[in-house]
Amino acid sequence: MRRRTAPHRTDRRPRSGARTALTAAVAALALAAPAAVASSPAWAGMRHSGVVGERPVGWTPHVLDGRVKAVLPVGDLVVVAGRFDRVTGPDRRGSVERHNVFAFERGTGEISRFFTPDVDGTVTSLVPGPYRGTVFLGGHFRRVEGEDRRGVALVSTFDGETVESFDARVAGGSVYRIDAHGRDLYLGGTFRSVGGADRRGLARVDAATGRVDPGFDIGISDARRGSLRVHELAAGPDGDRLVIAGTFTRVDGRPRYQIAMVDTAARPAALAEFSTDSYAAPCDYSRMHTYMRQIDFAPDGSYFTVVTAGGPKLKPGLCKTVARWETRAGADAEPTWVNYTGGDSLYSVEATGAAVYVGGHQRWMDNPEGDHAAGPGAVKRSGIAAVDPRTGRALAWNPGRRPRGHGVEALTATPEGLYIGSDTTGLGGTYRGRLGMFPLNG
Repeated sequence: MRRRTAPHRTDRRPRSGARTALTAAVAALALAAPAAVASSPAWAGMRHSGVVGERPVGWTPHVLDGRVKAVLPVGDLVVVAGRFDRVTGPDRRGSVERHNVFAFERGTGEISRFFTPDVDGTVTSLVPGPYRGTVFLGGHFRRVEGEDRRGVALVSTFDGETVESFDARVAGGSVYRIDAHGRDLYLGGTFRSVGGADRRGLARVDAATGRVDPGFDIGISDARRGSLRVHELAAGPDGDRLVIAGTFTRVDGRPRYQIAMVDTAARPAALAEFSTDSYAAPCDYSRMHTYMRQIDFAPDGSYFTVVTAGGPKLKPGLCKTVARWETRAGADAEPTWVNYTGGDSLYSVEATGAAVYVGGHQRWMDNPEGDHAAGPGAVKRSGIAAVDPRTGRALAWNPGRRPRGHGVEALTATPEGLYIGSDTTGLGGTYRGRLGMFPLNG
């Protein structure tokens, strides 16, 4: 269970002097108690006893424009991030400006009036901060609350201010994805350096200070297309494995086509034996640098799941699929199972033990012979689906999303259910503006 804190409710944002004192107090706590860094089960995977309900709750707020790319509960708040400008409460009366990130109260949907950080670009990733009332923002931005925080920032959920003790000093590119385990915060993107050290697209920093870890220097190289980048990464719940995906074809000089595993328990960290050529097929098109999308570990860490996008034409390979991979597989690994959409991209995945949820703009699952049509055995699944972790076959769960739009980019399992973020407003047959939650016992 995620640790809960006292409700963060107030009618107005603290005055400037109060904000300064509060932010300083939070920073002091960071330095005094670094062992509290994001080692909670939030990053060990949220295990569910069953599949969530098909009807979303009515108390989540609505995002009125853009896309939701990440959702993360932090104490009694839920932080929502992406690219948007206006949000409204569950009753849809009036709206307020919130640029790329906002928070609401769990269970009521009341939008926080004080968590209003000024972020000048898209937020693509959220990770719990190292102590109560903080959250990491990762994405394509340069400044947060007027401070230079390119690609990654630690902010207080009490007032939205940056925690000044954390400064990773990312340079030369963007951050696409962040994840954490213990005191380790992992960054993936197109950047060239972190904290003044040469770190091309992949780095590990101290979650309390942002200092780059000299014991983690994994080199990616030889982009298959476009810019060299780590597009996605996921840390295992035991803290001893990190899976990365992106445009690279070599890691530390060894062949690793778009996906690789790092042994993070080694000192220094080293490339793991896991390898596969399953993602070597060129099933995308020229503007898509990589078709790899999200990765998620099972709650027990025994396997991880990968979803992929692809170009407009169906081609051989593992594009537009969800696949299960065993964590302890070695060289020349093959997936345990693969579920094909038959021509539509998947963007997000969340494994809960009871199900592997996938989101995108798919129309079908169980469709290996389909080519933008339902092949033999295909089942209709509009924009969201659940897959059996053992067999890889679609489960009966089928709430649907209409319109499908670009697709679901955020799936987050919590004790109360499954949060979903997208770019459309129809979810489970009801209006839910780009954000919803399917209850576990509903």
